[in-house]
Amino acid sequence: MTDPIPLYGNTKVTREDWLNVALDLLVSEGVGEVKVLSISDRLGVSRSSFYWYFKSRKDLLAALLENWEQANTALLIRHANMPADTITEAVCNLSRCWIDPALFNHKLDFAIREWARRDGAVRRRIDQTDAARVAAFSALFERFDYAPAEAEVRARVMYFMQVGYYALELSEPIEERLKRVHDYVLCFTGQTPRKTEVDALVAYSIKANRQA
Repeated sequence: MTDPIPLYGNTKVTREDWLNVALDLLVSEGVGEVKVLSISDRLGVSRSSFYWYFKSRKDLLAALLENWEQANTALLIRHANMPADTITEAVCNLSRCWIDPALFNHKLDFAIREWARRDGAVRRRIDQTDAARVAAFSALFERFDYAPAEAEVRARVMYFMQVGYYALELSEPIEERLKRVHDYVLCFTGQTPRKTEVDALVAYSIKANRQA
């Protein structure tokens, strides 16, 4: 069922409304606070309307995991597969995810990792997702003739550095991060990026962060 259903008063909600509030609770307060009653209170609707869209809280949590994979993992893989003439351009394409707030949702990623500390099934899901992301990044390097072993190491360095950046909750002005683009790309690839590639990423980032 996808159409919104009328509830008491003039309020209407959709499945996406329930999911969006659940995601907000997951990110801001943790999975333990993702409760049907809490969501219905925020939406101002009857708790019974939840069951038009979900069989149970477990079903809702499964939908949150699916949303996370579609919002974050699928997006990373899509950017890793973008056409590029050079490895440095390919890494710049992927780097858009790290510097554009509208793309990769790092707060959601962190919330899922916190959830995984208390749930073995989610921990396994995280491990599978990390492996899929690293595999996609390794394939990126292999497309540009890096040996498989080197491609995997470079992919792991690039990916886990960024995960660590988020885990440490480092907060620096975007201008500071952009000053390091050239050297980051050089470090990840072992090759000097073209000025046009760096300039294009910087311009993209400035525009994206102005719109955020």
